[in-house]
Amino acid sequence: MEMLTAGVILTLAFTKAFETTIEKLTEAALGKIKVLRDKIWNKIHRNQEAANAFALAEKGSKPDLEKLAAYLQPVMKSDPNFAQEIQKLAHEIQQEINIGQITGQNLQNVYGGEAQQNNANNTNAPVIQGGSGHNITFN
Repeated sequence: MEMLTAGVILTLAFTKAFETTIEKLTEAALGKIKVLRDKIWNKIHRNQEAANAFALAEKGSKPDLEKLAAYLQPVMKSDPNFAQEIQKLAHEIQQEINIGQITGQNLQNVYGGEAQQNNANNTNAPVIQGGSGHNITFN
């Protein structure tokens, strides 16, 4: 899994403030965005300048989002467990955003080792699922 910077993570956390395509996100993605924001807030809210930047970023201020990234990056370095938690959430959100933008015919989604393949043009086609240690054989 590639390491995401604080700026990328915050852009995903504040997608709602910056994107007009937010309605395309699933309820699950919106829930993950809230969890990501809450985790970031709980970690930085004691720093008044970071808390102010957070509040302004929620209102759509890109310069304050950049300020917030400058506060968050050192926090991520000093707390690897926190960094890993928010990285994982950010990757999941990013994957859901990317999946929402796919217009392909055969779609394969992989979430945490579980795979699912759908045929977008034929809703009667079988859904193929597999996971860690599972083999899918076509005859």
